[in-house]
Amino acid sequence: MSEQKRLRSLLQSSAEDFLSAAVNLNLKPSKHSLKALIHSISPSSPLSALPLSLERCISESIHSFHNLHEKSPFSSPISSKSPPSKRPRRSSRNPKNVPEPDRSNEESSMEQRKQRILERLQVLAHIMVLCLSSPQKAFEVEHLLPAARALHDNLILFESDSVLSSEIVNLCEEWWKEGLPERETLISQFLPFLISRSLTLKKKVDVHRVYTLREAFTLFDFMDESIEDLKLLLIRCVIAPIYLKTEDGIRFVAFIFGLSNQLMKEAFAIIRSQIPFGKKSMLEAYGDIIFRVWKGAEGDARDEIENRFLQGLIEGAIHASSNAFAASIRRVVGGFINQRTVDGVEKVLFNLTEPVIFRSLQVANSNVRHNALHLLLDMFPLEDPEATKEFKDTLLDKQFYLLEKLLFDICPDIRAVAVEGCCRTLHLFWEIIPSPTITNILTKIFDDSTHDICNTVRLSTLNGIIYLLGNPLSHEILRVLLPRLGHLLMDNCLSVRVTAADLLLFIRDIRTFQFNKVVGLDDLLGILANDQPQVAQKITRLLIPSYFPSKVTSEEACNRCVTLLKRSPLAGARFCEFIVVEGASIKSLMELLKVITDLVLQSDQLNEDQIEGLFFAASHLCEYLANEPRYKNALKEMFTSDKIQCLFSVAPTPFSQSSMLNLVSVITGEASGLFEECMSLIRNCSGISDNLERQAEVRNAHKLLLSCDRMDDMLETFSKLLQKIAFRCHNKFGIELPKTNFPSAKRRKPQSSVKLSAKWKAGEKKPCSFEEDYLIAVGVAWQIKELLSNENSRAAIMGYQNLESLLLHLKVIAEISIVECLNFEYMDAYPVLAYAGLALHMILRDVTPHELTRRNDESSLKESFLKTILGQTMDHLLNCAQRLFEVSRVQFMTSSPKSNQGCCNNTSSRGKERQRSAVSTKNGAVHERSSFSITNEVKVLTSILKFIVDTFTLGFDCCNSKRCLNLTVEFLQHSISAFGQKYCSISLFKENNLKETILCLKSSITYVLKFLNLILKGSYEASKPFFEVFELANCLLDLIARIELQFGSGYALSLITALQPWIPDLIVALGSGYMLDETLECASDSLLELIKLNFPLWLSVLSNIELEEICEASPEAEEDANPRPEKHSVLQKFISTATKMIGQNRNLTNAMGALLLDGCAVGLERKEYRLVLGLIRFVCMKLVPKEDEHWNKLNTMLASLCRIYPEIEKRIEEGSSEDELEKLKAALNLLEPVWTYHLYESGRFSEMEEE
Repeated sequence: MSEQKRLRSLLQSSAEDFLSAAVNLNLKPSKHSLKALIHSISPSSPLSALPLSLERCISESIHSFHNLHEKSPFSSPISSKSPPSKRPRRSSRNPKNVPEPDRSNEESSMEQRKQRILERLQVLAHIMVLCLSSPQKAFEVEHLLPAARALHDNLILFESDSVLSSEIVNLCEEWWKEGLPERETLISQFLPFLISRSLTLKKKVDVHRVYTLREAFTLFDFMDESIEDLKLLLIRCVIAPIYLKTEDGIRFVAFIFGLSNQLMKEAFAIIRSQIPFGKKSMLEAYGDIIFRVWKGAEGDARDEIENRFLQGLIEGAIHASSNAFAASIRRVVGGFINQRTVDGVEKVLFNLTEPVIFRSLQVANSNVRHNALHLLLDMFPLEDPEATKEFKDTLLDKQFYLLEKLLFDICPDIRAVAVEGCCRTLHLFWEIIPSPTITNILTKIFDDSTHDICNTVRLSTLNGIIYLLGNPLSHEILRVLLPRLGHLLMDNCLSVRVTAADLLLFIRDIRTFQFNKVVGLDDLLGILANDQPQVAQKITRLLIPSYFPSKVTSEEACNRCVTLLKRSPLAGARFCEFIVVEGASIKSLMELLKVITDLVLQSDQLNEDQIEGLFFAASHLCEYLANEPRYKNALKEMFTSDKIQCLFSVAPTPFSQSSMLNLVSVITGEASGLFEECMSLIRNCSGISDNLERQAEVRNAHKLLLSCDRMDDMLETFSKLLQKIAFRCHNKFGIELPKTNFPSAKRRKPQSSVKLSAKWKAGEKKPCSFEEDYLIAVGVAWQIKELLSNENSRAAIMGYQNLESLLLHLKVIAEISIVECLNFEYMDAYPVLAYAGLALHMILRDVTPHELTRRNDESSLKESFLKTILGQTMDHLLNCAQRLFEVSRVQFMTSSPKSNQGCCNNTSSRGKERQRSAVSTKNGAVHERSSFSITNEVKVLTSILKFIVDTFTLGFDCCNSKRCLNLTVEFLQHSISAFGQKYCSISLFKENNLKETILCLKSSITYVLKFLNLILKGSYEASKPFFEVFELANCLLDLIARIELQFGSGYALSLITALQPWIPDLIVALGSGYMLDETLECASDSLLELIKLNFPLWLSVLSNIELEEICEASPEAEEDANPRPEKHSVLQKFISTATKMIGQNRNLTNAMGALLLDGCAVGLERKEYRLVLGLIRFVCMKLVPKEDEHWNKLNTMLASLCRIYPEIEKRIEEGSSEDELEKLKAALNLLEPVWTYHLYESGRFSEMEEE
């Protein structure tokens, strides 16, 4: 404060004195005072000579700073990039007693002096800014210029001081904005610094400052080499998010393009490179920038933008290799399309698009048609603004013709885009489209697209119609057509049904529509009763205004809901289930529950279905209300023991009794005399695995027994049932009954052996057949699996005293389920799942994975493991799987129907039971298997795979991983063989049976891939099983290829979805053998032998795909306007995705290339030259990046090339048919550039021969 008073007293003194006092101030708190003092100086004041003093003070300070910088031994010059010199080390030649200079004190002193100079310059620079902005114009600008130049020229020197550099930037910016003399001399350092700071600090205010100074950039000579640093900064602006997110930034980037032609070309190249990876906002900003550049360009520059850049974007949007890439390009082009009302834009778009788009909409390549359709819809209507009306009408008719044609394209993705695009077009241009055209398009959409075989097309149809309803002009005709959509609410695809429900909700909010005219109320109630929760909840939302409105009294709302319950009991019950999540008040729900219970107790006038619905509704309401603490006690008071007994007595059906059990377990947790009913549900469990209603009943019984601590009684019942059925398995199939010999960590009293009742041993007549008993065992197994999935019930099971006996009985039944699954249709996988799950949880109860694997001795570790329950279970299941494979192989190869009889013993006395043979012979031919045997085999083997994966996932990985891998490979090979038989086609399976088999196979693939992932990243093996992993990966791809060839793309697509998340693991597995250490010389030969022994089917399919592309690219195909159906579309898309991932890693590219070239070697050996050409074409044109056309550093591929190239030449010299020679020569031409380069230029092949 005293310094500021002194300054005020020096206003009439000399400028030197004033500055001497000012530089001692702290700048930040003194800015306001300095501004007031400087701006109060008049032209007649002695301080009007301040600029001259400023020049001298600033020059002296800069000179002093330079001297300190040069003299300092610790600071290198700013421009220097050399590292600081090292301090000398102490040694015998540099003894400790030699005193060293106190470098730290000297350095500190030097830095303090520098800091004082910088603080002095901060004040002086700020005074310069204040002098420049003085309202009284007391200072001559010419006198300020030298000091301003000095500060500007040393701006880079002061870059580290943010305060000083900001003051200098403010000074130069003010000088430019005021248009002061020689302002061009103050931009060479200032503008690059300001751009650099905007890119570093990423502040919008800096971007705005750069934009306001844009005219200064025109003074630079961008042809000069010294301008390179500024050019790099400007190019960085093109990709900087801070510039692309702000309006001023976008304008400045557009301005950059006009600074020079070379800069424009470089900026366009940068934008082109960013398109594949840019975010939506960035791409849209680029579109806006390009439009601004085009609008401001003239002459050759505009032609360059139109005919080179924009034309390239249009063609790229049509021929892009992926949908995502095409969409990114269209976002950039959208910058022009959105500005089509601007003069000249429509003409440019027409000239660039019309020559290519109509032809592209009719080519054979579906990807091109798909991209072209998207582009046409974005540009619709495509027209020439300078053409006549007749020409415009003809062009518009052509566009509608193509859109209608694409509604029936063979590619479902195109049909989906076409139908949604047509609806969007009608919504936007309804007024200008002729009525006959509208009627024609809508008729095709409602009559054909709504019944399309593809789910995606039907879904797009509904989305398009919902969008079209947004145009009120469409309501009149849609009111007539919408009733044709009623069947979509009962579609077999869930997403279609959900969207159809959304359509009804949309219609409900339009006053001129009635949703019940689209779908009748009876149909809606049927859907509400039986459909998935996503659909049922939307139907509930649709019906709430009618059956539980909030605008009427609670009594009236309850009466309406009861009316619904009486009309459709199950629909009413589900209505009550979902109104709780649709905003109904808790008070009204409590009132509804009272009304329902009173109505049930007065059930004289109700039928069984109505009582079931009322119980179901009450159960749902109680389940929700019990979660509210304030209503919990009210519910207990409402449902007394007497009332519960009364309610149960009027529950006439198992379903209503199940609902009552659930209600009681939620509210009271007491059995209240319901124990026998629960046990009856649990015992009578035959067929429960396929009956969802009975599953719900049994779950409620479990819940009640758990809540009243009666789980041991249930488990004892399970044990007795399973013991009986295990003994029957022993009698029927001769299987040995095991004894309890597992060690127990809890030291319970050991069980001696399985005790069987005397009457079973005596062989008395059974009240039911083996099949009936077995199905009861399946029901028990389902219940055990269900109980293990819940934490509370699992704990109760683990506390059961006779758990080991329960496991032993399951072991016997599981073995029969596996080995006999080919011979008996009723065999099921649930005993295997329950057996494996119970064993896994038993070992987790007693020991953790860490404790099991803590020992270091591997052999003793495995020995210890095999003595555990888990180890014995694993060994038992693997042995059973091997027996199943042996039986299956025998059934495939045998020619005698009698062979089937040896699979079981003692069957003659049970001839009345159903035993469906899995084989049948005709004239000694190979047996054809029935569909159930394939389905059963897949199910039980999937259960074993699940157990293997669960075991390894939990860390119990000390079992033999190679044995598990070999089993997995054999399962896949077995499936490929089974699905590859001539008789195995869609006609063999019932539709639901085939879907069930494919769904189970999808689960198998998921488990296989999880297991593969665990093996690849596991560290428990001394050497990873690379060859087994390689074979496993090939089998997976072969299975996909086989399913697509045998059953079509639809079923293969469902399997590919399971494969997608694991593509990296699959790629690594395929290439793992080729990425072994080079010292393993036999690795490549071993892999080649594996390929010869079992040639992968997917390689043949890949080769065929490549050859089909050659045919499509031929002139004959171009003339053929009819697209060809795609035979391998699913595998082709998968390989395309995998190839992109492989291209990001040279090691993987090297390994996969070697694999494909080894496939070529096998093709040459077998004289399959189509295979050779297809694989070589894929390697050369798709696998290896174009920039690496000579395969540099791809050593494994080059080694394989050395094997096949001379062989191809040899086969050509030997001669063959004309067709074969043509294929060999084409393959040789693809490889010749690589071969020639490494033979004559790099000398790589000569080195390989020497090695």
